[in-house]
Amino acid sequence: MIPSILPTYSRAPLEFVKGEGSWLLTADGRRFLDLGAGIAVNALGHAHPALVRALTDQAENLWHVSNLYRIPQQQALADRLVEHTFADTVFFTNSGTEACELAVKMVRKYWYEKGDPDRIEIITFDGSFHGRSTAAIAASGAEKMVKGFGPLMPGFTHLPWGDPDALRAAVTDRTAAILIEPVQGEGGIRVLPDQDLKALRDLCDETGALLVLDEVQCGMGRTGRLFAHEWAGITPDIMMVAKGIGGGFPLGAVLATENAAGGMTVGTHGSTYGGNPLGCAVGCAVMDHVADPDFLAHVNRVAGQLRQGLEGLVAAHPEVFEEVRGSGLMLGIRCKAPNADVVRAGYDNAVITVPAADNVIRLLPPLTLSADEVGEALARLEKAAIQVTAA
Repeated sequence: MIPSILPTYSRAPLEFVKGEGSWLLTADGRRFLDLGAGIAVNALGHAHPALVRALTDQAENLWHVSNLYRIPQQQALADRLVEHTFADTVFFTNSGTEACELAVKMVRKYWYEKGDPDRIEIITFDGSFHGRSTAAIAASGAEKMVKGFGPLMPGFTHLPWGDPDALRAAVTDRTAAILIEPVQGEGGIRVLPDQDLKALRDLCDETGALLVLDEVQCGMGRTGRLFAHEWAGITPDIMMVAKGIGGGFPLGAVLATENAAGGMTVGTHGSTYGGNPLGCAVGCAVMDHVADPDFLAHVNRVAGQLRQGLEGLVAAHPEVFEEVRGSGLMLGIRCKAPNADVVRAGYDNAVITVPAADNVIRLLPPLTLSADEVGEALARLEKAAIQVTAA
């Protein structure tokens, strides 16, 4: 008999009843150090007082009215995002997947309005993950994502990761956009070098193609800048955002320049819940923290301590670990042992990590992680490595 919850997840045998900062608690009182943060969602940790206050205050007044009316909290968050980024305009969604859908529509509507409706091809890359809708899985192209779900949305060209020659050869006058994650998350914490991101921007400028960045996982302070592309000193035309922007409340957004968004006029897109008062009130509170230079300095400082400790961990356990990769507090350890074994050993030692492709475990802790918690994380990961070695 099928269970009451559709069985599409392979869940860990854990159940949490409370969260406090970087910690998760089970009903029997066990405390787990959370280096997953809900897959990079809980940017300010669990039950952050500012987020609790923002949500509670808003919930006491107004939950939902729909986008038939003006929503002051939505306007406030859009204004903050425009102030701190390249964007001229913002559309709010409930998830990264919905942000991907709009980004694809925006690209294709852009070229339609330019009088070139057949210019629909979007270049994407091996190892990418842009969500689980039909457009998003077509963008990824990976067999595990698309098998059994055809026919797929056409118009995507899939290229190898990190092959500039293949990219330049693939771009034609039919290329509408290039869609890429500055740091691949699900793909195994693979960082696109700054020079490659700059080259992408130059190639798009040269050919007219739009540059679309997926910063759903690597954005909102995760790499030590508000958005990861800032390290390369470039700006996209369109950017997908979600996860950390709501600090745990379902919220996403598409940010765009006025030029790229020019085709999206009244009636071309919409959302019942997107940008609702609750989500945007929380989003404003998140932005108040992650856009603060002092907060980002903390992220970089703690990230440096964690990475240094992880390098030592890899060196001490070469039979378990191979290398550290990533940026800021979006880190990964490529394993020699099966990464699933390492994740399970972490559970046994009350530390949470997240598996990814390429036999990597992801470390995506709350950005509020303290120096003391870095030490605790390393100690628990050390115990997990010893356990894997002894198995």
